[in-house]
Parts: sequence; structure tokens; C-alpha cells
Amino acid sequence: MAATGSEKQGGKAYYVSTPIYYVNDAPHLGHAYTTVAGDVLTRWHRQRGEKVWYLTGTDEHGQKIMRTAEANGVTPQQWADKLVTEAWKPLWEHLEIANDDFIRTTQKRHTDRVQEFVQDLYDKGEIYKGGYEGPYCVGCEEYKLPGELLDGEGEYAGQKLCPIHKKPVEILSEENYFFKLSEYTDKLLAHYEANPGFIQPESARNEVVNFVRQGLQDLSISRSTFDWGIPIPWDDKHVIYVWVDALLNYATAVGYNENQEKFEATFPADVHLVGKDILRFHAVIWPAMLMAQGLPLPGRIAANGWLMVGGEKMSKSNLTGIKPQDLTSHFGVDAYRWYFLRAIAFGQDGSFSWEDFSARYTSELANDFGNLASRVAAMVGKYFGGTLPESAADGEAEKAIHDGLAKAVAEADRRIGEELDFQGGILAVFDFVKQVNGYITEQEPWKVAKDESEQGRARLATILYTAAEALRAVAVLLNPVMPETSEKLWDSLGAEAGLGALAGQRIQDAGEWGKLPAGSTITKGAVLFPRLEEKPAA
Repeated sequence: MAATGSEKQGGKAYYVSTPIYYVNDAPHLGHAYTTVAGDVLTRWHRQRGEKVWYLTGTDEHGQKIMRTAEANGVTPQQWADKLVTEAWKPLWEHLEIANDDFIRTTQKRHTDRVQEFVQDLYDKGEIYKGGYEGPYCVGCEEYKLPGELLDGEGEYAGQKLCPIHKKPVEILSEENYFFKLSEYTDKLLAHYEANPGFIQPESARNEVVNFVRQGLQDLSISRSTFDWGIPIPWDDKHVIYVWVDALLNYATAVGYNENQEKFEATFPADVHLVGKDILRFHAVIWPAMLMAQGLPLPGRIAANGWLMVGGEKMSKSNLTGIKPQDLTSHFGVDAYRWYFLRAIAFGQDGSFSWEDFSARYTSELANDFGNLASRVAAMVGKYFGGTLPESAADGEAEKAIHDGLAKAVAEADRRIGEELDFQGGILAVFDFVKQVNGYITEQEPWKVAKDESEQGRARLATILYTAAEALRAVAVLLNPVMPETSEKLWDSLGAEAGLGALAGQRIQDAGEWGKLPAGSTITKGAVLFPRLEEKPAA
């Protein structure tokens, strides 16, 4: 995928990462949810004029991948290559994900650096050899504490289950190498206290703090019962624990031990976006590893909730995985990007239903937003031959629109750009869309048009200019969320070229009134949000 970093040079990049996703199967809505959120966040910061780096990728080692490949009669590398080429990268392109890099943990740029990182910790005395026996979930690639396990019922009666995957754990006993994680208990707690925004939301922070306060155990960082992984450099009978391998992608992808200039200009991440089920790895193990190596810690670990279908977390193992294409083929890509961030408060669990998506699409996208754009273009075409008139009779009604836009820009910028409150930021923009609809209803330009006096024409021109200029600002504000729709709207307004390229169309300037020049050619293009056909048959 093409690099999309801002042209702005100098200073540290605003660095955002998604988890790197297991390639044991094709992506579902849950994977896409996190990735779209990261895309909107980084597009927003690019549109502020900032230097940005957005990283995603795939996690390709571990026992789970090995078993999946064996079940499909291919090698783990062949399986990973197939899934990345045929499923993961094509979906991100389909969803218009503007990532700057896509890292795979089987790439040499990653595997060599992981070995160097772990060797360095070993040389520093942070790693020792030992043995371990305990319950292990292959789905999580994690040893579980006995108190976390669930009692199995039905076909799993008498067995202990992983609380996330609801499948029996395996009791493993093997010789391992251990990282002295227990020595970082107090250091981690001190960092959490000094940086209360380090883990978000607050419920996630409280969970991690309570977990660490109970005291940490040393972490097994190698496996010796299978060989699909990065070999331990000083003992090739062991491979590096997949989570140690995976977490290091956030460093290896930006030049750790290879390109120091790039590394210093990018690392650490400003925001790691993660699912709440992998929060502990990112908020406990990852910062402890960085502390041990003397590297700076990320700015924020932001855990999103689960997407629920029928009360169950959406996943392939629970048979509730839905392909994003099942929705984009019906609603369109931009509506898809908008819906999940609009309907679900980021950081909380949220339920998806086809009916809710349809209702919101019709009400908010088609009726409120799309219809506004169509009405304005149609009236400029009817009353002014498609040429945007000059505003010449501003009054209190127009001042209210100016003030409403300034409020929407400030609130959306704060909520999305700083607080990762995508829902709140989108709502701020759509509240302004509703305000503009109300303005048109109250001003009744179709009635004003009957007054052919100079005063009447001036008033009509003012109403339509105000509505068109408001749409110009909305196109800028919604561009990170719905880039294709925003580009269509921008073009229909006859605005200067450059919205797609983000040339000069900064979020901060969206509320600067009067940027759409009078005399622009307004065209009524294709309907932004077409009427939906019936729901496809199951």
C-alpha cells in the first residue's frame, strides 16, 4: 500500500498502531473495527497538518498458526502468505485504510531485530532458564492462571476452559527461558500513577492496575515443544514466545537497531489501539520489556470493546464472524466506516445488527446529510444557474450557523483528535448538519425566491451561500471518516482541488467562514447515499 505520511518534515511523527492480527483465518468485523478507528484517527491528524505514521500488519508465528496450516495441508509460511495476499491486504485496500506500513512477523527486518532485542536482554541478565507447567490456551497463545479458568459444561464437562475462547486449555510442561517480569511490578505501578491516561478507558486502566498490584510472575518467553517461531539466538532448541515476538513489531517496523534516524523520529507510539482481550500484553508485558531495554514507553494504550452479535463476542471460534464485505456490498464502504464509530462508543462493548445499521443509514446519512447536499445543489441550479452567489445579507440566522460550525469544529477536533471519542466527534458534525437543515426549513428559500426584488435576491443568495459553505466545512470534517463521499461532495461544490490530497484543507481551518468562493460552479452529482435495496437473502 502506498505511504501516506504527511509532507510536513521534522519532529516526531504522530505514531498509531493497530494490533498485528493472527493469520489463522480471514479478517472479520472486529479486526476491521480497530483498523478503521486507527485510520480515522491518523487521517484526522494528517489533516491537522501533522507528520503521521500508521502501522498495521500480521502476526504469523505460534502454535495456533502452525496447527491451522497443518489442518489445511500447507506449511505455516505458505498459509500466512496466502492469507495476507488474498484476505488481509485486499480488505484494508477495500476499506480505504491509509496505512504507512504493513509489517509481517516473518519478515527478516523483524526476525533479526527480535533476536537482537532478546539477546540483549539475556546479556543484561534479564532472562534466565527454568521450567514451567500450567494451563495454556493455544487460541490466546498464553499461559492462564488457574483462577481465570471456567468450569466446562456439556461436551466440556470436567474440563477447564479459557474465559475468552470457551475452549479447553492444555496442561503444558516444558523447559523455558523466563523474563524477570516480577521485578517490574513497582515500576509499572509507578508509571500508571504518574501517567493516568496511559491506559484507556478508565475501566481498562483499573483492571490492569488491580492485576499488577497482586504481584507479577516472571514471564516464559520461549517454547520448546514446537518450532514455528523465531529461534532463541543462544539456544536454537527454543523459539521465542509469540507475544514477545509480536509486541516487538512496534519497534522493528520503525527502524529499531536498523535505521536510527527513522526510529527516533517515530518511536514510541503515541497510541497503541488494542482489543481489550489483549490489553495485559500491551499494558504490562510491553512496557516492562521497554523498561528493561531502556526505551521510552508509548503515550497511550487504548482498548476498544468487543463487537457483539447475539450476546457473544464476534470471532471465528464462536462462529459469529461476519465479513466486512457482507456489509460494504450493501451499505457501501464509507457508510461502513461511519457506522461502527458512530453507533458504538469507542472503548465499550457494542452490539451490531443489520436493522440498526439500516435505520441509521436512512435517517442520518440519506435523509439528514445526503438530502441536504442534494437540496442545496438543486436550489443553486434552479435559482442561480448552478453558480454560487455571493452572500450579501447576513443576519442573526447566519451568525447562528457560523457559531454552530465553530462549535462543531472545536468539539470534533477535541473528541476525535485528542480523546479518541469517535462517536462524540461524529455526532458533533451531524448535529451541525441538522442545524443547517433546520436553517433551510426556517428560511424557506423556495418562498424567498418568489420575491424578485433586489432585496429578495440578496436574501436568497445569502441563504444558499450559507448552506453551501456549511457543506464545504462538513466535507472537510467528514473526510477522515468518509473520504470517498467527502470527495464527491467537495467536487459538487466546485471547491478548489485538494480535499483528497489534504492540500490546505486542515481541520482547524474548517470553521473559517467564507472559504468557498462565490462564483463556484455547483453541480448536483450522484446521490451521496442511495436508497437501500432489501436486505440480501441469508
